[in-house]
Amino acid sequence: MPLLSAGSSVLLVVDVQERLVPAISGAPRVLENVSRLVRAAARLDVDVTTTEQDPDKLGPTVEALAALLPSPAVAKSAFAADVSFPGSTVVVCGCEAHVCVQSTVLALRASGHDVAVIADAVGSRSPDNRDAALARMRAHGVDVVTTEMVVFEWLGSSRNPAFREVQALIK
Repeated sequence: MPLLSAGSSVLLVVDVQERLVPAISGAPRVLENVSRLVRAAARLDVDVTTTEQDPDKLGPTVEALAALLPSPAVAKSAFAADVSFPGSTVVVCGCEAHVCVQSTVLALRASGHDVAVIADAVGSRSPDNRDAALARMRAHGVDVVTTEMVVFEWLGSSRNPAFREVQALIK
């Protein structure tokens, strides 16, 4: 897959929910990076879709993140989100890497989407599960990237009018 571009990407935030996030290994870092990505997406006109797994059981999207989102989350009960983004590269972050993120990413790949998963913006209760999920997704043709890689690729150039504002999100 070539470099990501803001014009052909969508950001998919998977299940960053109140009752799930406290159990995630490295949760503060994951939440910080997801927030950075949502803010960068807003500034660079990248569409954002959010999912919630059984929100009646796992609660809503974490409040600090929900306040940044442009639209309500899509509730689901299946581990793989039933979403499609024709013509777009789907850039994915969220929880849990080895369950809902992986199921969604593999379903998107099976339907022909280009997908990038953001390693430092996905989490699982166990680092071993997260690492195994990243390896499995990579083996299925998914690009594994970082928050900074995504942000700078979306910017494309230091001459982008949003450069200083977006760069400040990662400093």
